Amino acid sequence: MKPYFLLFERIIILSLLVSFLTINSEAQNEINAKNEQAIDTSGFSDSAHHWYDIYDEDKLINYLSNRPKYKITEIEKIADNILLFQKTNGGWPKNYDMLAILTEEQKDTVQKAKALTNTTFDNGATHSQIEYLAEAYSLKRIERFKEGCLKGIDFMLSAQYPNGGWPQYYPDTSGYRKYITFNDGAMIGVMKVLQKILTRERQYSFVDSARYEKVREAFEKGIYCILKCQIKQNGKLTVWGQQHDNIDLHPQNARAFEPAALCGDESADIVLLLMSLDNPSKEVIAAIQSAIKWLYDSRILGTRVNTISAPVTVYKYSTSAIDRIVVKDPDAPPIWTRFYELGTNRPLFCNRDKITVYSLAEVDRERRSGYTWYHYEPERVFKKYPEWQRRWAADNNVLE
Repeated sequence: MKPYFLLFERIIILSLLVSFLTINSEAQNEINAKNEQAIDTSGFSDSAHHWYDIYDEDKLINYLSNRPKYKITEIEKIADNILLFQKTNGGWPKNYDMLAILTEEQKDTVQKAKALTNTTFDNGATHSQIEYLAEAYSLKRIERFKEGCLKGIDFMLSAQYPNGGWPQYYPDTSGYRKYITFNDGAMIGVMKVLQKILTRERQYSFVDSARYEKVREAFEKGIYCILKCQIKQNGKLTVWGQQHDNIDLHPQNARAFEPAALCGDESADIVLLLMSLDNPSKEVIAAIQSAIKWLYDSRILGTRVNTISAPVTVYKYSTSAIDRIVVKDPDAPPIWTRFYELGTNRPLFCNRDKITVYSLAEVDRERRSGYTWYHYEPERVFKKYPEWQRRWAADNNVLE
């Protein structure tokens, strides 16, 4: 019996060894995958969503079904894709997926459109590409990535108004494209890039001193413009609109369903930028305190928005299989609407016919399901406020 026992023992040991090696190999593969270099691509998500999910007749190319996408670790390929979409003037158009693997025909179409001036800061465009190229250069040290990034920075600087604001589009400033745009993080996205250059974050270490000075001046003018745009009602500062007039700085209408209004979503991003400033001026502190008080007073309690299934319906710009309804829920966290009426602070909604209404139920389903009417963005501000307040406004907690 002893030889059989020894054989059995050896089989067990061999099996355990194989198992250990397999587990160790899988663990090593996981470690290797985690160690692969990758750059955050979340800045492209809004434009990618519009490319895949929303019809736009102005698109040069449309997505093709079942086409592959670059892995986030394929940095050089993604960066070259970004450079392909960069226009001659240094900016980028919106609503294309920077991770999409294009066909040769699509690449040729994009290449031939280099001279078009449909460049914008909307939906994450331009500032997100600049961010990626800066990171790509810091990791790969490929000169064309640095050159594309610098060209993009120069484009941003050239697009700034003398009053410090940035339009939604540049150089095409027709219609509402000319307005100073906070919607979808357009101006704040630009300001965040400038701020990273000013604080000398490692990925922008290649920015020369002459450009650095231009960036410093542009950032300071941007902060001044933000303070001037803050809406005042009954003598009190409140928050900001989605877009402001490029001349008199008053809130303005944009698309038919985007009326001039007080906006919590965009204002949250603005406040977070202002809160990130070191040694803020008394004007900046006042702007932050006033906005936070307004956001706190404008929160809606006991309300939740549910997304439900609905019959598939094809609209002009999109296809929807959902609907949204507002329900009462005493346990729901505070929520905010996208728009508040100027002068009254009443939650405001709007249809494509430009007619404003006062409940989500009065909005057509196409806009109900295809636009973000409620949000939780100010919560990010309230999480940071206690520390900021103790540091810069210790004697004035506006939430008490």
